Amino acid sequence: MTRTTPRTSTPAPGTRRAALDTPSRRMRRALRKHGVLVAGSAAVVAIAGGALTITQPALGEVLGVPTATATPHLSGTDLDRAQAAATISTARTVVRDANDKTDTGRLEQRIASLSDYTSLSGSALTARIVSTVDTTQDVAQASADQDHADAEAAAARQAAAKRAADAAAAEQAAAEKAAAEQAAAEAQAQANTPAGAKTAAAAMASSQYGWGTDQFQCLDSLWTKESGWDYRAVNPDGGATGIPQALPGSKMASIAADWQTNASTQVAWGLQYIKSSYGTPCSAWSHSQAVNWY
Repeated sequence: MTRTTPRTSTPAPGTRRAALDTPSRRMRRALRKHGVLVAGSAAVVAIAGGALTITQPALGEVLGVPTATATPHLSGTDLDRAQAAATISTARTVVRDANDKTDTGRLEQRIASLSDYTSLSGSALTARIVSTVDTTQDVAQASADQDHADAEAAAARQAAAKRAADAAAAEQAAAEKAAAEQAAAEAQAQANTPAGAKTAAAAMASSQYGWGTDQFQCLDSLWTKESGWDYRAVNPDGGATGIPQALPGSKMASIAADWQTNASTQVAWGLQYIKSSYGTPCSAWSHSQAVNWY
């Protein structure tokens, strides 16, 4: 079946209207109205004053113009059809590259309606080119807008994920810190018992002063008499404080600021005092037995 497309009648030659309604003038008016008809990386032709520059080999094949010919001169229906071919090529590129969420159905319809451009001419062909260009621009803009929206949504998701990860990390760090503090408190509580203080004293006496079991027995007797190894002990008569009964208790701050709550700090100060004042725990114990203090 042969398709017959009615041609639009043109005014009689010789009138001013006829001179203004040639195909090339119609195309130039369309170009002025719509700006760059074929734009961006998809552009395949540039038309200025009826001169056609081929920038894509495929179009040269469609038109039968070698791509080596930079500016073949076309006019009238040939110019209209060249622009139609370029418009279709650009529109197809936009459809191919459009964001998946962008509706390209209307543009695909425009492409289909323009695909029989070889059988069209005059105002009918120009109208289809213009509508296809308008729809191409709309779809390209919609695709760009969707790309931007997708990028913003992805950035928002990443930011939310980072906030959640940061919050989880902070929560874990807080839990670990609380667990460490609890473990340290439990360890300190154990060290502050008489048994824990004796264990710490035996270790320090051996490692720091070289005192063996015999010296520790004297130390145990001395501090059992003085305080019962109670880090909270305070002599009601003179105010001597802690396991070694330092007078005043603040002397033990020379070891650490926690002298009031840490038995190990008191033990460290007491051993240092015994070493500097009596030499050994047994000498200190002998002095205490003799005069009732050390």
